[in-house]
This record gives sequence, structure tokens and C-alpha cells, in this order.
Amino acid sequence: MRIFISSLLKNTNPKIEYYSRFSPSPLSIKQFLDFGRENACEKTSYMFLRKELPVRLANTMREVNLLPDNLLSQPSVRLVQKWYMQSFVELLDYENQKPEDPHVLNDFLELLIEIRNRHNDVVPTMAQGVIEYKERFGFDPFISSNIQYFLDRFYTNRISFRMLINQHTLLFGNDTNPAHPKHIGSIDPNCSVAEVVSDAYDTAKMLCEKYYLAAPELKIEEFNMKAPKKPIQVVYVPSHLFHMLFELFKNSMRATVELHEDSKEGLPPVKAKVTLGKEDLSIKISDRGGGVPLRKIDRLFNYMYSTAPTPSLEPGAVPLAGFGYGLPISRLYARYFQGDLKLYSMEGVGTDAVIYLKALSSESFERLPVFNKSAWRHYKTSPEADDWSNPSKEPRDASKSKYKANR
Repeated sequence: MRIFISSLLKNTNPKIEYYSRFSPSPLSIKQFLDFGRENACEKTSYMFLRKELPVRLANTMREVNLLPDNLLSQPSVRLVQKWYMQSFVELLDYENQKPEDPHVLNDFLELLIEIRNRHNDVVPTMAQGVIEYKERFGFDPFISSNIQYFLDRFYTNRISFRMLINQHTLLFGNDTNPAHPKHIGSIDPNCSVAEVVSDAYDTAKMLCEKYYLAAPELKIEEFNMKAPKKPIQVVYVPSHLFHMLFELFKNSMRATVELHEDSKEGLPPVKAKVTLGKEDLSIKISDRGGGVPLRKIDRLFNYMYSTAPTPSLEPGAVPLAGFGYGLPISRLYARYFQGDLKLYSMEGVGTDAVIYLKALSSESFERLPVFNKSAWRHYKTSPEADDWSNPSKEPRDASKSKYKANR
């Protein structure tokens, strides 16, 4: 595989360098929607994607090469590189092909489906590569910081890449979902937030009952500032929202059941509060699962800190605890269209997780990584000394200190 990547790199490096000079063109949900509704022209989409997809691939491929050699040499990481290289080369075949030929449009659509399928396992495969690296070389804070920075950008790029492919294949292929005839590609112009909350809860509940034979109930409240007493709807990608909510419900249920499974009072419910204001649509998931200490909150979003056992890569296996990537990737989904995901925890009580989304589709622009000097500098700058006092991260046992207070 190493020889394969090297030979491909040699032939395509000039093209990767050429396309990486362009910045990706971020689109808003409104632009996706307007194009799909009124101007859904396959030729226009083809002309845009045949350049935009190589640009997004080239930007991330240039950045991959800035990772430590010890990480790049791991088999799983090399496999991901091979997938990206192959997809980039295949897209280059359409660089100069005219859209007037119907065979070109059809072949391009089939290629996009092939590329999407090829990249299905990018997240677990790259996660496996990080585990392989960690097992061989241990944990280094500076390298961990670079890997965190890279994976946030790499996985965001992947989300955007799939978004573009899905819109094209759903609008112009036979991918249309008959269950959602009003969707414009993968976007629901009238997405009922409470319905997605309930669907995500039901799926997580099924999983929780399978593992623990019990699951907490759900209580939903809605506060619609724009139209009081009306259900809250938003223009959004339901699959993205479902992904985030499913992850949060899994975490809340697991914590609740493990803390209260022997309680005579039963399991306290998980609560969902959905609010719509002028700028933000917010969804808060609250549990009574015992919470997390403040010093551990940041670790929950760190790819290198996963404490969960390595899950099976068998197809169809949905573990209750996976690679520990659920929260960081859910946050990327939220941030992808200018939102965010934050955790507020009180140790001993429980956790509030809040998803923030833009209320207006015209403000929901893609947030995309760009390969430039600033990104390059991030990988090359040596770590500076901390300019704040930095005590031990772990709690200290005061009884063993040689500097005991005089009594």
C-alpha cells in the first residue's frame, strides 16, 4: 500500500497543490434550499462539484501530510490516505468533460455514490489509526494538540464533502426517500425539532434497554418566542440533528441508569427543552446521571483521551460506548452550520448538554477548514511554556503531603 500511495502521490502532487490553492466555497442552508427548489439544474451542480470537491479534498490532503510521521505510518491512516487519493484521482477525470453529454452526468453521479460508499468508514478507520499510534508511542501533549486540531478540521471537511454529494445524488439520482417527499435533498424545509428529539430518544432508548434492560423516560418542553404555543420548526438537515441528539441521549441514559439502577425511586427522567428565539434555536438535554468533574469536561471532546474500550468494527454493530468520538463529532455537526454544542455539568447531580443552531437558514453557512499559512504554522510552532501556574491535573491526596497544616 505504501508503494501505491507513493506512486499516486508522485503523479498527482502537482494537481493537489494546484487545487489546494483555492479556498472552499461555503454555502448556506438557504442556498442549498433555493438551488434545490427553484434552479435544480444537474449541469450547474456538476460544474460546481467537479471543481469544489477536488478543492475540499486537496485542502485536507495537504494538511494530512503535516501530521507526525509516526502517525502517518500507521496502517489505518495509510488506508484512509489511499481512499482520499483514489477519490481525488477519479474526480480529476471530469476536469475537462463537458456536461452536455448525458453519459458524463450519469457517470459522474454514479462516481459520487461510489466515493461516498468508499468513505463510509473514514471515522472509525482514522480512530483506529490514532489508537494504533497511541499504543506504540504513548501520549504526548503537543502532538495530542495537533491531532485534536487536525481531526476537528478533517472530520468537518468530511461532513461537508458528504453534504455536497448527498444533495447532488438526492436531487438528480434515484436516492430520493419516499418517506420524506418534501425534503430538498437532505434538507427538511419544515423540520419539526420535537419529532427529531423523540426519534433520537426512541432509538437510544431501544439501545439502552438492550444493554441495561431499563431506560429513563423523556419529558419534552417547547418555548417558541417567535410564534408562542406553535410547534418549533427549522430549516435544517434532520440526519445531522438526529446524530447529535442520539449521542446526547445515549450518554444521558447510560449515566442515569448506572447511577440509579438500584434506586427504589426508579430512574429520573431525561428532560429536553427546545427554544426558538430571534437568532438561536437551542435544545437542552438534562439528566440526573451524577455529572462530570469540571477538570474532565474538556477531555470528553478530546480524541486522544477516549476511555471506552475499542469497539468492534463489524458492520451493523452500534455500541453504547464507541471510540469516544461521539461528542467531538456531534459538536462538529453543530458547528458545521455556525452552531455549537456545549456541556454544563454539576458533579454529584447531572449534566445539561445544549445544542445551539442558527434560527435563520440564511445565516447557517458552512464552516469549512482552509489549508493556508495559519494552518501550516499551527503544526510547526513549538509548544510555549505555560504562563499560568499549573498544578497537578489529578486530585492530590492531602493526607500524604509533607507540608501538612499545623493543628
